[in-house]
Amino acid sequence: MLKYIINFYKVSNPKPCKGTCCPEMNDQRRLRYLQWSTFISATLGYGIYYVCRLSLNIVKKPIVEEGIFSETELGIIGSVLFFTYAVGKFANGFLADRSNINRFMSTGLLVTAMVNLCLGFVNSFLLFAILWGISGWFQSMGAASCVVGLSRWFTDKQRGTFYGFWSASHNIGEAVTFIVIASIVSALGWRYGFIGAGIVGLIGVIVIWRFFHDTPSSKGLSLASDMNEKKTVNDLNNNEFSFSQKVVLRNPAIWILALSSAFMYVSRYAVNSWGVFYLEAQKGYSTLDASFILSISSVCGVVGTIFSGVISDKLFSGRRNFPALIFGLINVVALGLFLLVPGIHFWLDVLAMILFGLGIGVLICFLGGLMAVDIAPRNASGAALGIVGIASYIGAGLQEVMSGVLIENNKTIVKGVEVYDFTYINWFWIGSALLSVLLALFVWNAENKHTSKKD
Repeated sequence: MLKYIINFYKVSNPKPCKGTCCPEMNDQRRLRYLQWSTFISATLGYGIYYVCRLSLNIVKKPIVEEGIFSETELGIIGSVLFFTYAVGKFANGFLADRSNINRFMSTGLLVTAMVNLCLGFVNSFLLFAILWGISGWFQSMGAASCVVGLSRWFTDKQRGTFYGFWSASHNIGEAVTFIVIASIVSALGWRYGFIGAGIVGLIGVIVIWRFFHDTPSSKGLSLASDMNEKKTVNDLNNNEFSFSQKVVLRNPAIWILALSSAFMYVSRYAVNSWGVFYLEAQKGYSTLDASFILSISSVCGVVGTIFSGVISDKLFSGRRNFPALIFGLINVVALGLFLLVPGIHFWLDVLAMILFGLGIGVLICFLGGLMAVDIAPRNASGAALGIVGIASYIGAGLQEVMSGVLIENNKTIVKGVEVYDFTYINWFWIGSALLSVLLALFVWNAENKHTSKKD
């Protein structure tokens, strides 16, 4: 049984190439078609992963109001996903390097979609937490598969641009969640929010299975870079994979980037996980209005991620550090506007979310993976992403618990109405964003050294 599972998920066997691989124009057209098919399905598929992951964030206030779970319990449930996701992202990052990414990614989304369908019928805190934790592990199979896919299907010179476009999948998923799932919750109740997310997830499984391809060599094709290196992913043996992955594990710059990303993820998921709750509890918005404001950050995040790779590749010769610094500071400013300006100011909240979306969009691309992938061996992209991923989502998980506890412990009942004091939590979120910027400065020259070696 174990042998069958291993064989099912191992890298696809190569098909014979014609001549020296891709000498004919028809093969070049076919390569481009499969590249775009893989890229687009990775972007849409991973966006749908996010719909299944963020469904809980939309329903927190209704769940509290119905007395199903408390704020602290919701924080614990949310953290379970992040912790299992963190460990899973580390393990699955290493596994994805050696896997059939089509089957690997399809499996992850199938399970997390089924979990969402089940959660629409669950009231037990323990069962809810267990199912959400299972979803976290299988969620971690998505990003690693996509990054490995980009490394397999695109050359080093193309990767930054396509990675930036792919990173918009986060924001596409967030926008769909904050608009579509929030509309379902407002119309039908919180249980249907999970059911709706599950149905969207099943549609995503079909897209990935049909259009997300494993390797060029499995289609009888090869990239120009593979021809120059005279090796494809199928030719690499376990020793070569292990050596490259050890290089990644021993690189201190990657671990510093991982810690920087962890603090960035505190601020990112503070808004994603608790932003709707904050706008409802602190400023009096409805669920739909609060979700609409949060969706603005997601839409602007698409712009940030799309242009992050293009700008760094075209204007900074592949260097990510300078734009990472600029947008890290923009993230700090955005949180300050959103959290520290008292009173209800709709357009100021919108402006804050525009800046937050742009800043986080770029930072997810750079700190959340690309800067580490840039300084890692090409056949260890999944390992580099795994290290950044485990740190990032441990940070997100700790944020979830601390935010839930701080929110509930600073809640008072005034004339039968719940009143929240967000003072401490505001500084926790903003301080984390600032620490992320400072840590990134410690690896300012890491990319320069890597680029010079490549050139």
